[in-house]
Amino acid sequence: MAGSVYGTLFQIMTWGESHGKGIGVTVDGCPAGLPLTEAQVQRYLDRRRPGQGRFATKRQEGDQVEILSGVFEGRTTGTPIAMEIRNKDQRSRDYGDIMDVYRPGHADYTFDQKFGFRDYRGGGRSSGRETAGRVAGGAVAALLLEAFGVKVQAYTRSVGNIQVAPERFDLEEMWQNPLYMPDKQAAAEAEDYLNQVMAQKDSAGGVVECVITGLPAGVGDPVFDKLDACLAKAMLSIGAVKGFEIGEGFGAALLTGNQDNDGFSLDADGRIQKTSNHAGGVLGGISDGSPVVFRAAIKATPSISRPQRSVTRQGEERELEIKGRHDPIIVPRAVVVVETMAALTAADLLLRSAVSRLDRLQAILTPGR
Repeated sequence: MAGSVYGTLFQIMTWGESHGKGIGVTVDGCPAGLPLTEAQVQRYLDRRRPGQGRFATKRQEGDQVEILSGVFEGRTTGTPIAMEIRNKDQRSRDYGDIMDVYRPGHADYTFDQKFGFRDYRGGGRSSGRETAGRVAGGAVAALLLEAFGVKVQAYTRSVGNIQVAPERFDLEEMWQNPLYMPDKQAAAEAEDYLNQVMAQKDSAGGVVECVITGLPAGVGDPVFDKLDACLAKAMLSIGAVKGFEIGEGFGAALLTGNQDNDGFSLDADGRIQKTSNHAGGVLGGISDGSPVVFRAAIKATPSISRPQRSVTRQGEERELEIKGRHDPIIVPRAVVVVETMAALTAADLLLRSAVSRLDRLQAILTPGR
């Protein structure tokens, strides 16, 4: 199956199925000498892990990562880094009643049309559980970016129509509530809303916002591999994401050129800076040195307990009620997936930008010349 590899210089390949023996990732292109331990990767996986609170699936997976290769004495060796996460609490029997029925909102029908069969046990490769491999690989990318002073941070911007208020924004607050919302009041309102949705045997969606700080100007390419285009691909490769916008996004269509253009000025040290950031940190597909700000729209969880219309593989219409353990909202667990996919994109393009100028290559390969 093609399509399981992402990146050019810093590259990952994820593997495994939702109800198979395990899932994992192979990271290639990470420079040698980066400090890396399983505990560092685990911190990211713990944020995605199921079974945490009433707003997540009750599937109990520890998601313990094991580094199999590419690390020696706590540092990367420059060779492929293989990581595995064993599945411990898969209950395939929950899916027995739907083995021949296409679940609304899932990839069952399209997967069947493409391959001629499907793994009905939670969706196989099309399951959201595949993202655990991305998170493990993205954790390595985030650690690499930190070595260059670049930080990637995502959080829940909205749940349903309840949004974080700019005047109440507090990044530390996101670690204090199960929805990862940096607004205490909005988080409380969102929890009440979700309780109502769950009482109706339904689900909800929301928006994740991500900010990349410290990324120098000059990252990204001006044509097909624009930084924003690559971020869009990374986000839309996440199964639950249905929309992407950067900077003002769709709001830019409502502004005049004078309102939307970011002016330039000099800071106290004479360095070029922007007077605003409507562009979201990207001009012409290349980073401009200001924070890269984008958003990903996450759809409501398609697995709901309410009756839905569907058909079987044999072409028979029937009513379907999905059983099993499912997230009433995907957004909180998707926050770290958005964050690590952004880190993978930024790390890859940052490494690619390092070879875009002769003077930089000379400084690296012929120092003192």
